[in-house]
Amino acid sequence: MPRGVVRRRVLRHNSQNAVTDVVERVTLADGSTLVHKRLRAPSVDSGGAWAASQDPRHWNYWRREVDAYRGAVLRSSLAGTGLDIPAADVEERAAEADLWLEDVTGKPGTAFSLADHTAVAAGLGRWQAAGPLLTPWTSEGFLRAYSASRPVPWQVLHDDAAWDQPLIRRTWPAGLREGWAQLMAHREQLLRVMEYLPRTRSHLDVWVSNQIRRPGGDVVLLDWAFVGDGALGEDLGNHLPDAVFDLFWPAQELATLEAACFEAYLGGLREAGWRGDQRQVRLGVVASCVKYTWLLPLALTQAGRDEHSAYHEVADSEHLYHQRGLAFAYLVGWCREALHLMNRQ
Repeated sequence: MPRGVVRRRVLRHNSQNAVTDVVERVTLADGSTLVHKRLRAPSVDSGGAWAASQDPRHWNYWRREVDAYRGAVLRSSLAGTGLDIPAADVEERAAEADLWLEDVTGKPGTAFSLADHTAVAAGLGRWQAAGPLLTPWTSEGFLRAYSASRPVPWQVLHDDAAWDQPLIRRTWPAGLREGWAQLMAHREQLLRVMEYLPRTRSHLDVWVSNQIRRPGGDVVLLDWAFVGDGALGEDLGNHLPDAVFDLFWPAQELATLEAACFEAYLGGLREAGWRGDQRQVRLGVVASCVKYTWLLPLALTQAGRDEHSAYHEVADSEHLYHQRGLAFAYLVGWCREALHLMNRQ
């Protein structure tokens, strides 16, 4: 533990995750700051949507960030890509570990412009051109395992009363129910194609709240808890809709964001020497829609609440559901594009 901690402030984090005990900003006696993250091992593999595991290949292996920050493999893989990882000191005990992380200064991802988003995409392309990052601690099979871990009220998708709720009727676009039924009908097919696409190193939680752009231009990616094997395009397919779901990018401009980021991602891949099939990259992006199959039924079950939130902040219900409804419809479009590309393979 650094000497002279004089103040602590708890930061927003996913408190449901059994791995993370606390995330806080600490101020030292000299006025400098660090981010402290404590990880805790489960006595046995825990249950629930955010189950912690002792298995190094599990999507939520409890000490993956210890290995990621302590070793040189991940850090060196990012060199020259335009992406970065915070400086860190690691203290580990038998069943827990403390990460003392650089408190990165710069522009937060929640305030990113289009140019900042394309910098993320280009950096991902340069990083992922080299293929998988093979270590004893990187995750495998994240997409299927993560999506299967969540308790989902699937039956609500067939509930007329749920779709007839006033908030849903006022804010969600026509045809979304039928479109989501198509996505659900092809869920297994989409998961399989994501598993068979070309593999690469992947962060697997790329979204704006895990990004800070340094004044010099590099984008620091935070929270490496899931890093491992993924499909080409999978990280980009997470980055784009997540920006809308938590109200950090307008749904009406999602197509603009996607077009710019996809071209930047391809450019980054090619700049780093990748010479593969562009159609497979495109399929990796759009077939990533399968990750979100659980989110729409959850939104349906929560539509009757008096208050709604987006990433722990209270949000206007009409605006939130309108934005998410448009994003869900956009993912239906991705599903249809994925099915078309799969039929051409």
